[in-house]
Amino acid sequence: MPGLVPVVKGNGYGFRRWNLMPLAGQLATEVAVGTVFEVRDVPSTVTPIVLTPTLTPPPKNMPLNTVLTVAGRHHVVALTTAGWHGDVIVKLQSSTHRFGVVPTDLEPLLSDIADAQFTIRGFAIHPAIEGDEASHLKDITNWLDLIDPSLPVYVSHLSTDAYAKLRSDFPTRDFRIRLGTTLWHGNKSMMQLSADIVDHHPIETGSKAGYKQVKVDGPGEIVLVGCGTAHGVTVLPDGRSPFHYKRQRLNLLEAPHMHTSMLFLSRGRPIPSIGEWIDVQQPLTRVQVDLLQWVK
Repeated sequence: MPGLVPVVKGNGYGFRRWNLMPLAGQLATEVAVGTVFEVRDVPSTVTPIVLTPTLTPPPKNMPLNTVLTVAGRHHVVALTTAGWHGDVIVKLQSSTHRFGVVPTDLEPLLSDIADAQFTIRGFAIHPAIEGDEASHLKDITNWLDLIDPSLPVYVSHLSTDAYAKLRSDFPTRDFRIRLGTTLWHGNKSMMQLSADIVDHHPIETGSKAGYKQVKVDGPGEIVLVGCGTAHGVTVLPDGRSPFHYKRQRLNLLEAPHMHTSMLFLSRGRPIPSIGEWIDVQQPLTRVQVDLLQWVK
């Protein structure tokens, strides 16, 4: 895709940043990360772009070719106070109303950047995820008459068709699209999140178990799963268990803890064997996996 800027941030979309970075470096000459503290994972052969403005002084060993994002005068002040000198991207406000300079404050911000002797590498606009393509494009095109046409415009959350339309409608503009979820999770049918069973043992009616000493209402089996909050695994928003076995949801005895989750299965239900792997229902953008297995 022309103008592609791979995004590798946070937990690396479930694959871990250091696994995705070499792939991202093969796809483009620029790679976007979430914060100044994630730049260390970017290959030296590409230009790191930090998506989130920082008020904290950047790490002293941050590569000199790093491009930081500013969205207001306070970001420029923080960088100059930290003694940082380099290139920046100016974040423009969109309908999401996250950080981003508004039109009336753009010229003062550009003056502050010039006074700080930063070089502007481009502008960035971050439309919402919800809404139709027309509203996403409007978020971008509303700004075009206000910004330097010679500088690239970094955009997000556009479909392939919407991005192609944007480039076709404004052929003299340099648009670059930042892709994270769409790039790395384009086809989730080939992905499976699992955890292994590390132990299980019987328990009788009226017994208590777990950190919270939960009383069980009938005979069954305590099943111990090798993942927990340290991996980003928690109960679902509606309070249900995230674990499945043979297409049946497995009940939690209590909420997951650091590296282990305790299940209670009533006697007579199918029980996974020790060492067997069961399905885990969690967003890949939140989990920290211990092991990546590539299956042919």
